[in-house]
Amino acid sequence: MVKLTGRLSAAAALCRRGVTVCDVGTDHALLACYLAQNGAKEVIASDVKEGPLSAARRTIAEQGVTNVTAVLSDGLDRIDYADDVVICGMGGELIMKIISGCRFLSEDTRFILQPMTKADTLRRELYRGGFDIIEERAVREGDRFYTVMLARYTGAAQEPDELFCLCGRITDPDMLRHIAGKLLKNAAGMEASGANAEQAQHLHVLAEQICAKAQEYTHLNGGTQWRQQ
Repeated sequence: MVKLTGRLSAAAALCRRGVTVCDVGTDHALLACYLAQNGAKEVIASDVKEGPLSAARRTIAEQGVTNVTAVLSDGLDRIDYADDVVICGMGGELIMKIISGCRFLSEDTRFILQPMTKADTLRRELYRGGFDIIEERAVREGDRFYTVMLARYTGAAQEPDELFCLCGRITDPDMLRHIAGKLLKNAAGMEASGANAEQAQHLHVLAEQICAKAQEYTHLNGGTQWRQQ
């Protein structure tokens, strides 16, 4: 049985059982094999490079799973269909580019996304592109925080506010405080250089709002998610 990192475990937990899943950028196909071993009907393990795909084929053979197919594909270019699409370990901009190339997009398709960078950009572009983020799960590995998003296509484009782009549907107080801390660090840099005092003050305001949400969720102890209004 495959063992996953915290990030991949969180992504796997958001995938549906009994459906076809495409793991984009599969690398060694650990997530793909895990899903195949835990209720997926079929798994497509895709990667843009032959090297990682060869490693994926070895993992598939070692794990003895028969419902995983390795496919050479640039994003979703050669993928004809999947119920759930998983994209982990890439930058937010690249993830959005891959999603934008989906040829089988429907309101039933679900996207499980784990950006390594620019999660705020990904949230903004998802909503501009007619998607809704249903849920987010915070994951901490060492001193780094990550989010895993569950999104679906609605066709209704929206312009999310700045606070939502920064925090999305995250309800974990520690991750919210981490986001606020990064804003305060950026503000301190601006203040030290004597440049853009107005923007520095704006970052302070955002950080205060995020800290207030963190405090709210601390009291709620995992209660109702903060939703974009």
